Amino acid sequence: MASLSLRRNKGPSKFQQASDGSMTLVEHVRELRNRLFIASLGIVVGLIVGFIISLWVFDLLKRPYCVLPSSLNPNTGHCEFISLAVTDQLIMRLKIALWVGLVVGSPVWLYQLWAFVAPGLHRHERKWAYVFVSIAMPLFTAGVVLAYFVVGHSLRFIMEAGVLGEPTKLELTSYVGFVMNMLMLFGVAFEFPLLLLMLNFTGVVSARRLLSWWRAVVFLSFAFAAIATPDPGPFGMTLLAACISALYFVAVGVSFINDKRRGRGKEIYEGLDDDAISTLEEERVPVGASDPIAAPTPIEAPTPVETPRPIERRFDDMT
Repeated sequence: MASLSLRRNKGPSKFQQASDGSMTLVEHVRELRNRLFIASLGIVVGLIVGFIISLWVFDLLKRPYCVLPSSLNPNTGHCEFISLAVTDQLIMRLKIALWVGLVVGSPVWLYQLWAFVAPGLHRHERKWAYVFVSIAMPLFTAGVVLAYFVVGHSLRFIMEAGVLGEPTKLELTSYVGFVMNMLMLFGVAFEFPLLLLMLNFTGVVSARRLLSWWRAVVFLSFAFAAIATPDPGPFGMTLLAACISALYFVAVGVSFINDKRRGRGKEIYEGLDDDAISTLEEERVPVGASDPIAAPTPIEAPTPVETPRPIERRFDDMT
């Protein structure tokens, strides 16, 4: 019974205080400081794990290049790169460890970010946020996997179509940067349908309006792929633009289902021109005399001001 009484007398949680607005500005700053510290610890732990497995990740990244005959040493048969600086290999390992650390520590720092932002959202907004996050991760992963297979075809085309006429060895930093840019670009581009779904689910645009943009979306998809893709060959650009266009039409189909579920498109003013005159009859109501103004009520005397606290007790650990 004592434990039950203690639980009942326990004050509201930090989440409840942030939701109902009872948390002060100093408490918000203190909570942000604590969550940033925990997120940093998650990234540091992920960085340590990333440094341990960085060699395995590098073996995975160099595989599309190592299948080319020019990458192999004719004497040893091992895959070789060109390293221009003394510190290139160590810096590249640290970069790979940082990338892996951000991915490994993402559950920690994403949760801390969500826990700080979620109290400011309504219940239905938090529900849709869970749905969109659960869809965003598979889409990003699908884009990364597709880009990994595109890199192999792109490398073969780029190196065989160059001025030398035959494949050559690549420099370590430029090759890893090229692969990582391709992976990141495809992963982010696959999040495009989520933006359209958010606009539709929040009621900003209807599915019919989204479908009317299909010409511009297809054109912009190819233009974006041609400018942003580090691969100058036609294979990667065409595949990225085709995937973005296909995901756009999938998002439009889901938007039509959502509009049908919510009954959109059957409003009373559907199909009317903005400049059309209303067909409703005008109802004129006569304006009568104004109500009498009541006599002013007396104002109570102000409460006395409390004596200020000593200067050494006015500050806490945040100020």
